[in-house]
Amino acid sequence: MENKGAHVAFLDTVHEVLWERLIAAGMECVHAEHVTREELLEGALAHCSGVVLRSRLTLDAALFDAMPNLQWIARSGAGLENIDLQAAEARGIQVHSSPEGNATAVGEHAVGQLLMLLHKLAAADRHVREGGWDREDHRGLELEARTVGIIGFGNMGRAFAERLSGFGCRVLAYDKYVQGFDGVHGVEEANLERVLAEADVVSLHVPLTEETKGMVDQEWINGFAFPFFLLNTARGEVIQTEAVLDALDAGEMRGAALDVLEFEKRSLEGLAERPAALERLLAHPLTVLSPHVAGWSVESYRKLSDVLANKIIGSAAP
Repeated sequence: MENKGAHVAFLDTVHEVLWERLIAAGMECVHAEHVTREELLEGALAHCSGVVLRSRLTLDAALFDAMPNLQWIARSGAGLENIDLQAAEARGIQVHSSPEGNATAVGEHAVGQLLMLLHKLAAADRHVREGGWDREDHRGLELEARTVGIIGFGNMGRAFAERLSGFGCRVLAYDKYVQGFDGVHGVEEANLERVLAEADVVSLHVPLTEETKGMVDQEWINGFAFPFFLLNTARGEVIQTEAVLDALDAGEMRGAALDVLEFEKRSLEGLAERPAALERLLAHPLTVLSPHVAGWSVESYRKLSDVLANKIIGSAAP
């Protein structure tokens, strides 16, 4: 794959360092942040050899056929659910992502939300602002005394584990597709059954696939030996919200910190719907919520683009 003269379309806004580095490498870049799917199908970017995107559009076989010169896709971020990987592979299209770029942000955010749950920080803040001073009802739990289970030990799971290592807590990690990491950042490599039996806290760091969609349901929750805290900074559709709410109400879970929601739009840029389950979630006192920003830090914004630039330019090196 040659850099010089390659035409690259930016379908989403990313940090300008990616544009600058691709231009410096001899590529011709164009802004296509407002190009629609219909325009793509009509051949608007048929000449392009590369595209950069986040999650605004889903790239599937039909779009690939409308871009016959496409050689690579650069996805700013970690998730690849908006790219038909099988169709891309069949056409010889390389797919680059940049989970390394926002792993630190995700790891820190997950720790922050966990501390909010354990020490009741959100509730305590609201309580004091409303004129209260009830200390006993806001007595917290120490992270050092907990066993944390990490499900998914890729870039995000490892970043979370690394940041937990200074708290003195016990960390179990399970990954169905990765083994041989026992001792990395002090974790104990475990099977899922052990996580279910021993964890006080469970943090999800898995991609959204047919296998993981709706994974956290009532049966999954029932598999735990005792009530636990749940963290999700992965994808909203990995959990079934009503099952989590029912478990919180029944005392089967002690709290849930969700950076991602089941009800997000496919573009991840807002909520697609507001069902009754969402209203229950928003009102629930044992939840901590944020708007899909775990990986969105000032620093990660640039790092995501730098990582992509390294991969795109590196893949063309002789």
